[in-house]
Amino acid sequence: MHLTNAFLSSLQQPRRLLQGLAMGAAMLTLATPVVAQVEVGKSSAMRNLVPAETLEQAAVQQYGELLAQARQQGALAQPGNAQLQRLQTIAQRLIPQALAWNDRARSWKWEVNLIGSKQINAFCMPGGKIVFFTGLIDQLQLTDDEIAMVMGHEMAHALREHSREQLAKTQATDLGIRLGAAIFGLGDMGTAAANLGGKLLTLKFSRSDESDADLVGLEMAARAGYNPQASVTLWEKMGQANGGGGIGFLSTHPTGPDRIAKLQANVPKVAGLYEQARKR
Repeated sequence: MHLTNAFLSSLQQPRRLLQGLAMGAAMLTLATPVVAQVEVGKSSAMRNLVPAETLEQAAVQQYGELLAQARQQGALAQPGNAQLQRLQTIAQRLIPQALAWNDRARSWKWEVNLIGSKQINAFCMPGGKIVFFTGLIDQLQLTDDEIAMVMGHEMAHALREHSREQLAKTQATDLGIRLGAAIFGLGDMGTAAANLGGKLLTLKFSRSDESDADLVGLEMAARAGYNPQASVTLWEKMGQANGGGGIGFLSTHPTGPDRIAKLQANVPKVAGLYEQARKR
């Protein structure tokens, strides 16, 4: 996701956070073995050049700074906010489904915050730090199922460690480090990850990363009892809204017939999971 200075200065309206989901989520996941129904590739080995702990610590710092700015401007949701509570309820259902995709997620301190802004945007940073913007929910009039698709998609980026991979590629290029020289590069990469924490929100994911996050998020949402067909209606709404231009979300998440067609083709693969979840 991209957050510009202009965007930060436009934050308006109160919003806030969610805590303590990881322990209960882990217990729920133990009772539900997961066999992936969607097909995604293996995570890139190159991500190992950036220590996960270092990147997650950098994310915590940047996340805190963003919330502090929003709070100072009266834009951070308070605990009783209805939209924030709606997001928390959705997150509580998604997090147990997320743990099977990354063992580290069991120890993440998941948080969900809502920031008042006309921007159509959302993201999940490494370590499970989630932010939604009111413009995304209000302007697109998202249903709970559609919100779950957005949240699942953003969580998938963190679970599949796409930021870690992109930082590794960037730093490997900048420092002239070859993949085979990983031992030499570990120390430099760790320092680089810490120094680049401020760039986490401006990373651009590849088309492969976006497709990966679409499908993993789709499956997680279906397992959580959210209608997978909402993945299609979500992107149809995105495409319609983009007719007016200026959607930050679409600068990193381009919509189009190919993306929608791929999601539609995968809906039947997770439809059974959705039906099972509805019966629980």
